[in-house]
Amino acid sequence: MPTSKKQFYMNNSQEKNSSANTFTRRKLILRATALAAGLTIIPKEIFASGSWLFNNDINGGVPNSLTQDKQFMNRDFLLHNQAAKTLYHEYAKKMPIIDFHCHLSPFEIATNRKFNNLTELWLEGDHYKMRAMRANGVDENFITGNASDFEKFVKWAETVPYTLMNPLYHWTHLELKRYFGIDTILNPSTAKEIYNEATSLLQTEEYRAKHLIKKMNVEIVCTTDDPIDDLKYHKQIVDQGYSVKVLPAWRPDKAMAAENPEEYNTYLDKLSKVSGIDISGYENLLKALKIRQTFFNSMGCKLSDHGIENFYTEKYTNKEINDIFNKIRTGNHPTELELLKFKSALFYQFAVMNHDFGWTQQFHVGAIRNNNTRMLKLIGTDKGYDSIGGFDIAKGMSIFLNRLELNEKLTKTIVYNINPSDNELMATMVGNFNDGLIPGKMQFGSAWWFNDQKDGMQAQVKALSNMGLLGRFVGMTTDSRSFLSYTRHEYFRRILCNLIGTDIENGELPADMKMLGEMIEGICYYNAKRYFEFG
Repeated sequence: MPTSKKQFYMNNSQEKNSSANTFTRRKLILRATALAAGLTIIPKEIFASGSWLFNNDINGGVPNSLTQDKQFMNRDFLLHNQAAKTLYHEYAKKMPIIDFHCHLSPFEIATNRKFNNLTELWLEGDHYKMRAMRANGVDENFITGNASDFEKFVKWAETVPYTLMNPLYHWTHLELKRYFGIDTILNPSTAKEIYNEATSLLQTEEYRAKHLIKKMNVEIVCTTDDPIDDLKYHKQIVDQGYSVKVLPAWRPDKAMAAENPEEYNTYLDKLSKVSGIDISGYENLLKALKIRQTFFNSMGCKLSDHGIENFYTEKYTNKEINDIFNKIRTGNHPTELELLKFKSALFYQFAVMNHDFGWTQQFHVGAIRNNNTRMLKLIGTDKGYDSIGGFDIAKGMSIFLNRLELNEKLTKTIVYNINPSDNELMATMVGNFNDGLIPGKMQFGSAWWFNDQKDGMQAQVKALSNMGLLGRFVGMTTDSRSFLSYTRHEYFRRILCNLIGTDIENGELPADMKMLGEMIEGICYYNAKRYFEFG
């Protein structure tokens, strides 16, 4: 028998009633380590006494380890003080979600897609998981290849224990918990159980696409749509009387993607067909885009979105742009300088049209996309081969916004950066162009893509609060293709409440929970509702 020094300290009455509740410290350390690695689940009997401690004489001990209030992803997950808990549970949690930027499929919403299994819902198109699986040595056949859905899920389950300290570990278990009520840690030994349980639920009406959105108290969804899209599925959704408002958002990136004249001219032919304009010259291109933007506006569109590496601000003349467009339209490749001038001209016109329609424009800045040419040719875009860029964005951003401001054509604007080193740069630059007429007109947008995790969200909120007005912030978006991503709003809200709660506990903010609670409600819901003028 182990000596008392090597035994776990437990309540004496429990010791007498059940020898199963007695564990050596070594066993407990091994079990706790395995739990952290996602390899096992500590028996719930351990928690029967309410709290437990290791003896402190081994490696300094582990004081307060795994007490009841520190269990993984409990009610107060990410909330580390009483003020944070109050702000979240009494204010943030109840707020509806306005997801003003996402990549959900309008077709899948309109047809109320039924997902055959958890892999279809969870892994299909998720480039975060794809990257993680490749890093774990998973063959592409089990990621985007022809392996069965269950085989793909097992490979994801094998990867999950290695995502510790990666946001995927939190997102994975938060999604299992909120959508399916599954508290089990995902790992190879639990994969089949979790897969079967979730897949069984997915066969029911309550787990089809529309219900997955409603389940998370979503009020408004803005999809991402190309100017040539007919928006017929948005119309179907309206006609179906769906209680969640699903609106289009204008994404005209392809209308200036003239690097490959053959592909670009094919796109312009499609734009010509849907607009009814013969796009034989640059002015006709603008007319065609105006017609399509008018149509989007009639369908309830209130936002545009533009994915750019940097702000395009090369000087040009109208004659130069006409000549460059004609060159491209006849199938000839523009020079690098010509391409930059063409994009600069069209990019500016996009912003002018956004202003004329009274829309909010969003700029997602700084990603370097499709870095792996071999895999791009093999499996296409949006498969996890994009990364953070290191561009000098300050000067171009200043020139672009200042030109719009000089011409009184600067509409409400949200700028998202992918490089966290640019946080303060972005936050201060947008502040240069507030006009004193629209509260929070210029927004430093929520943590995006690689910043969409705990550290990134905290850094974005801190930069915004230091350099601007956190109380005017329009809050979080999913920027996701997954119907399970609405837990990211909860994730953000918990992190936000913990930051503010910590300052309250430290005496750095007044303990006026009503005042701060109203600010939290604004950031989570009301600010976006007012800012975008959603009815």
